[in-house]
Amino acid sequence: MKRKDTWIIKAFLLTFFISLIVSGISNTISTYCNFFILLGITVVIIIIGIIFDIIGTSVLTAKEASFHAMASNKVKGSKEGIKLIKKSSNIASFCNDIVGDICGIVSGSMGAMIAITLSNLTTINITITALLISSLISSLTVGGKALGKKYAIKNADKIVAVVGKILNKFRFKKTA
Repeated sequence: MKRKDTWIIKAFLLTFFISLIVSGISNTISTYCNFFILLGITVVIIIIGIIFDIIGTSVLTAKEASFHAMASNKVKGSKEGIKLIKKSSNIASFCNDIVGDICGIVSGSMGAMIAITLSNLTTINITITALLISSLISSLTVGGKALGKKYAIKNADKIVAVVGKILNKFRFKKTA
């Protein structure tokens, strides 16, 4: 099996299990939550999708040379930044496609739950409520990602540096 084929299998499995976990948690929580908590969870899921889209775009546009310079000055997270940039297509695929798509699907299903809840609390027809909620979720997601991409392209090195520092904090240190 070619190396490219293994990434496709990994992406499939990652998507399946992350989606299973996130959907399971959000569906369980939404069953016991009121309208405003449901709305808050949906907004958080949309924001997570936008943040990961920013990271994916930044990794694709960051300059590796900047991180080599930082690594020579022993800046924490610079080695992780180099690794992210070297694997930019896989990282972008994970961030933009896997996490982004999962967030889009989960926020859509949360939107359906919000529409049902809102329709039950008011006299507004379920069809109208569902159309308005799904349109709002779509526009927040697409608009947020459009703004995020513009920001990510302008600030790619800074964003990858921050992600590198975060990864450095959570990296397992080798003990002698």
